[in-house]
Amino acid sequence: MLPLRISRRGCWLKKKAENDSVARRRHVRLPGNSSPLWGYLILFHYMHLGESLTTIKGVGAQTAEKLSSLGLETVEDLLYFLPRKYSDFSQVTSIVDIEPGNVTIKAKVESAVGRYVRRRMHVTEAVLNDGTSKTRAVWFNQPYRAEQLKEGEEFYFSGVYDLQRNKYVLSNPSTERVGDVGTSTARIVPIYPETKGVKSFTLRKLMKELLPLMHMLPETLPAALIKQEKLISIGDALEKLHFPQKTDELSVAKERMAFEEVLELMVAAQLNKRENAQLEGYHIPFNKEAAKTFTAQLPFTMTDAQKRAAWEIFQDFEQAIPMNRLLQGDVGSGKTAVAAMAAYMVVGGGYQVAFMAPTEILATQHAETIATLLEPLGVRVALLVGSVKPKAKLELAERIEAGEVDVVVGTHALIQKNSQFAKLGLVVVDEQHRFGVAQRAELLGRSQCMPHLLSMTATPIPRSLQLTLYGELEVSILNELPKGRQPIITKLASGHTRKQFYESIDAQMTEGRQVYVVCPVIGDGPQAELKSVEQEYERLRHGTFSHRRLAMLHGKMKPAEKDEVMRRFKAGEYDMIIATTVIEVGVDVPNATVMLIEGAERFGLAQLHQLRGRVGRGAHQSFCYLVPSDGKKPSERLYELEKSQDGFYLAEVDLRLRGPGEIYGRMQHGTLNLRIASLTDVKLMKRASEAAKWLLKNEPNLIQYKQFYKHVSRYRGLTALN
Repeated sequence: MLPLRISRRGCWLKKKAENDSVARRRHVRLPGNSSPLWGYLILFHYMHLGESLTTIKGVGAQTAEKLSSLGLETVEDLLYFLPRKYSDFSQVTSIVDIEPGNVTIKAKVESAVGRYVRRRMHVTEAVLNDGTSKTRAVWFNQPYRAEQLKEGEEFYFSGVYDLQRNKYVLSNPSTERVGDVGTSTARIVPIYPETKGVKSFTLRKLMKELLPLMHMLPETLPAALIKQEKLISIGDALEKLHFPQKTDELSVAKERMAFEEVLELMVAAQLNKRENAQLEGYHIPFNKEAAKTFTAQLPFTMTDAQKRAAWEIFQDFEQAIPMNRLLQGDVGSGKTAVAAMAAYMVVGGGYQVAFMAPTEILATQHAETIATLLEPLGVRVALLVGSVKPKAKLELAERIEAGEVDVVVGTHALIQKNSQFAKLGLVVVDEQHRFGVAQRAELLGRSQCMPHLLSMTATPIPRSLQLTLYGELEVSILNELPKGRQPIITKLASGHTRKQFYESIDAQMTEGRQVYVVCPVIGDGPQAELKSVEQEYERLRHGTFSHRRLAMLHGKMKPAEKDEVMRRFKAGEYDMIIATTVIEVGVDVPNATVMLIEGAERFGLAQLHQLRGRVGRGAHQSFCYLVPSDGKKPSERLYELEKSQDGFYLAEVDLRLRGPGEIYGRMQHGTLNLRIASLTDVKLMKRASEAAKWLLKNEPNLIQYKQFYKHVSRYRGLTALN
């Protein structure tokens, strides 16, 4: 039992609560002339933040089930369930000064009458008077209002004052008796995410029940850090977010929450990085002659960015701890060549390399490229994918385990139970966000010591995400394209100009070039305006391009069928492929020079940039046509794509427009849960990064801050690979 000091006027808490507990209240009416707010004796007992919502007054089994659909299971979930926006009804207006729009008035009820105007339509009408003038208020299908609105009593009314049947009325206003603690009137009213049966009004009532608990919440950050960063307490922040009195209060509350959210990410990344630094890795000394031999036999000259990235990798190899590096660069920037050079250095040191790709098509392409680059130098390269026949797969597995294969390129087949390595020194994971953390960790576990890890992605990552989600990784950037590559001419098109760009596309095929057409869906569906792969394939092969060789490609086809289509397209047996985004990460076809994207507004900016990167990979001028669905205006991201080829600039724009999304792809261990923070706020990132260093130096025992520690542990699980 928490100690209390009680008087007729109210009660006060001597604030002392365990880190994982808050208090629940029960009401007993005090005699006498008690204040409206504290006119109750408030009795407390311990309530764990993890307790069911049914422990809260007003939440029964049925309501709890509805709240569950919003992801709310516990008291803590509800406390941290923050509004998505606010409506300002804090300014009380005299009726004589009332104007159309959102208003709040304070008035007495002159009369209130309810009646049915149709079988299922109930109307309550009231006349309100505040001494300056009168107005009418109307409620539809709220029959209890007539009973609630006692004649002569004074209420706050907040709602929309608008024109109905040639008369201005206050329509469906929220109503609360003057003297009660307001939840929906005469204040800045929070609007929460809603679901069927759970509206914002219900959530505001429940938050009112938890208001005393907010004052008792244990602090989640050290007092010294709160003072240093000039933050308000976590309890004050939650109260101001759920019950703001002024807009500037919202700002300071959001600052506190945003800072803590980003700090959790930063601490998680730095703890992972610190833990990685304690691991024992393979020491692979830099071999200058091997580097010269590799670059001398390349059919092209490496860019400065490629050379810089390779040198950063070689320096990591010489450390006593395993490398954990991310290699990022646009499609066609030469990531595979850098990885092959790293693999050659590792093989020369007496170790094996595993190269994992997300699809068989991409794994096969990588195997061909790596074999072309390394086999002339005596490196033994093998491909291990699901379609390899069982007998051949078993023989290959035995050779890998015996150390008779130097570089193994494959898909998930690399992490199957019978897949073992003799001495795995380097793991390369392409499009690493497409693999789950557990899958990557499984591959890393196929070695006696922790092997070096090189992750690669063609999706440029904004600086703010590098500081947070990828904070445990070292980052190498390929921001140059190989010499001879021409910028892709990108054009916004429309159905009205279809004839003209079809003529341009046909001219490209006459010159021997090839074309991709991407549609947002496979077959006909409820959204008739969306062009489908199947529909476009039939329309084009029987119409505009009946004289060309067309093929269709989508995710519902069998893997062998997809591989066959892409093989024949690469071999020049098809002029055009009509496909879904399965080609986003696909085979390198230097002869393909046109990318036509139908329903372009349906795709994210990063995805559009990836699709565009399927062309422009050869010496020929390439084109990308962006065609919105019929009747759709071009979105901001389409204009951005038209004007820029810079993937890093576009990544920043995409983050601003769409948020971080699932940066890690299929995350087995959870996803980002940022309620307030924006990952576009680089100043906040840097501030939290410095605070994380201070925290880990001055507060090594984070477990005493249980809430914070729990969130940090969850974020660590998103990225930790050991």
